[in-house]
Amino acid sequence: MRAVVCRGAGGVEVLEVAEAPRPEIGPDDLLVRNFAAGLNRADLLQRRGLYPPPPGESVILGLEFAGEVAEAGSRVGSFRRGDRVFGIVGGGAYADFLRVHHALAVPIPDTLSYDAAAAVPEAFATAQESLYGLARLEPGESVLVHAGASGVGSAAIQLARARGAVVIATAGSADKVAACLRLGASRAVNHREEDFVAAVREFTESRGVHVVLDLVGAKHWERNLDCLREGGRLLVVGLVGGSKVQADLSVILRRRLQVLGTALRMRPLEEKAAIARHFRETVLPLLESGAVRPVLDRVYPLEEVRAAHERMEANLNVGKIVLRL
Repeated sequence: MRAVVCRGAGGVEVLEVAEAPRPEIGPDDLLVRNFAAGLNRADLLQRRGLYPPPPGESVILGLEFAGEVAEAGSRVGSFRRGDRVFGIVGGGAYADFLRVHHALAVPIPDTLSYDAAAAVPEAFATAQESLYGLARLEPGESVLVHAGASGVGSAAIQLARARGAVVIATAGSADKVAACLRLGASRAVNHREEDFVAAVREFTESRGVHVVLDLVGAKHWERNLDCLREGGRLLVVGLVGGSKVQADLSVILRRRLQVLGTALRMRPLEEKAAIARHFRETVLPLLESGAVRPVLDRVYPLEEVRAAHERMEANLNVGKIVLRL
């Protein structure tokens, strides 16, 4: 089968499409013939040698897939050959075939193409786990979503609106600000031209937001706290702006703030299966009804994987970049 392999660690020049052995499955697994794979910043880190796959996972890049079942393990009763499925894996999605535990696979709605489906799992599962799970977002609450035009950001705006929350989003260009507004944000801020703390205070009449979903990290730490109202929740789900902060804990105690973090890749199978189950219960119906939708930035053939990585590294994408196999 074809697969993207890394010839060492480094820039896009280490990426090559080569032949690799088809994965072997166990009794609880599915062998999926893969048609599309979503790109994630974790892929860029792994390519640079900074984010190795968990033990037992494929060293091939790629964390989310969309394809059809080619073979089901002997203990799998929920899927059969030919079923359209998508989901999250610990590695291996940049390949024609991949192995996934059946509890992590989700049926693809009839309304979604394989390209569109590949743009869903990581973004919407992360946004769902953050907003619905950890933050316990309630109707009528307010949310600040950073990087609102990214894959996770675009999913978070839509899921927050579907829950009945009011959304403020940040982005880095006029086009991305416009995209956030189209997705349902009530206010969108170009953080290169405007102070998002001042914008939040003005929009909320100085009360602050209930929840901040941060995909940036240390760069926004103090200003994120400034955006929260008393009892607010800060969710850290990305670290592109650094991981080290100096914290005044008295601010957190005095204002009763909560700081929560989440990451999917390193979690045990049982937790990943629970997230997939919650995804089926909460997000899948919204996708099926059209209440939320994946945002596709650009689709590249597998052979153009280097160009796809370059586009993501340059922060040019609005929504998800997808590789078509």
